[in-house]
Amino acid sequence: MTEKFAIRILALDDERLMLKLLSHMLAILGFAPAVTFDNGRAALEWIDSPDNYPDLILLDLNMPEMDGVEFVRHLVERHYGGSLILISGESERMLQTVTKLVRAHKIQVLGHLRKPITLEGLNSLLEKWTPPSQSELLAAKKIYSADEVRAAIVNGELINYYQPKVEVATGRVVGVETLVCWSHPDDGIVFPSQFIGVAEAHGLIDDLTRVVLTGALAQARVWQDAGLTLRIAVNVSMGNLGSLNFADFVAGEIATAGIPPQQVVLEVTESQLMEDPRAPLEVLTRLRMKRIRLSIDDFGTGHSSLAQLRDIPFNELKIDQSFVHGAWDNGTVRAMFDASLGLAKQLDMEVVAEGVEDRDDWDFLRKTECDIAQGYFIAKPMRAASLPDWINSWQMRLQKELAAAPQAMRIR
Repeated sequence: MTEKFAIRILALDDERLMLKLLSHMLAILGFAPAVTFDNGRAALEWIDSPDNYPDLILLDLNMPEMDGVEFVRHLVERHYGGSLILISGESERMLQTVTKLVRAHKIQVLGHLRKPITLEGLNSLLEKWTPPSQSELLAAKKIYSADEVRAAIVNGELINYYQPKVEVATGRVVGVETLVCWSHPDDGIVFPSQFIGVAEAHGLIDDLTRVVLTGALAQARVWQDAGLTLRIAVNVSMGNLGSLNFADFVAGEIATAGIPPQQVVLEVTESQLMEDPRAPLEVLTRLRMKRIRLSIDDFGTGHSSLAQLRDIPFNELKIDQSFVHGAWDNGTVRAMFDASLGLAKQLDMEVVAEGVEDRDDWDFLRKTECDIAQGYFIAKPMRAASLPDWINSWQMRLQKELAAAPQAMRIR
């Protein structure tokens, strides 16, 4: 575990008094003195030195010469792999918007603080800091070519991880989402964000998805034979649905594995608009006719919207993590969550909340009509062999730590 004093912190604010206050607070909390700057250009010049790389930046958004949003853009150009805490006197909604922008740039945001900041508020965010792993640092910088991804598919270098899904009312483990990683011969584990986009852009996503699906169904059969019946969810994109034989392929693989089709969930993420909706609509309709479950993933973001609910026979809705984490304490996020949940219930759809990151998120969901939850508070994605032991530990955790108070329970 990294000692507080070893964490290199940069504080950027155009107010000298604010910089002194931050330095004083950090000293009280046991951190090393921060490197401070009152303008973005000077901070960037310091960062550009090979020996000057901050683990964490305390960033003011409102600065006259270079504001915080522009400063973030320069960090992106420098492939910054550290973390940020945003500080501003702007409204809560403005801070949420900037937080979302920074995370879209793949920079970790520990949270945001509105001025005047408090020692308790700063400490709660600093406690979230964790050092990035070597694989994360590598993944943040390396871009893989289409030929490399194609070779990974052909050479069997893709491996499936599984993230558990649990029933909110009871905590019972009901399924898993399949998440593919790349076991790179030189770079180790490569995360999907580093190669899925490449596969989609170069016509490789169909081959990739078929490998992932086949492996997930085979694993589901192993679990089934061991007495563990779980729904197995696999992500598919519009690139898969452009192939008219995809529905027959999926049905054939399910039959070969000997898994009931009702136990298979295809999570549809529409990363790009459908130029011609006829093929995807045909494929999705035929999949539902074969009793395979369809889930609209990341609902409320990108192109996953009301139009898809109207046109496609989904029977599951996944509320995006940006509308789940922190909903208990954020009126805007709570409104988005409630609207998504209410709409799904009116359409008689099962609801999955992703992004359950802490106990507050879990307790919040326990008081709602949400059906299923997943997120790091429950479990991170894991290899198949680890799942049985995790289920045992989760059941013990439910009994000892997470037993809900009677008023938090729903009557079913």
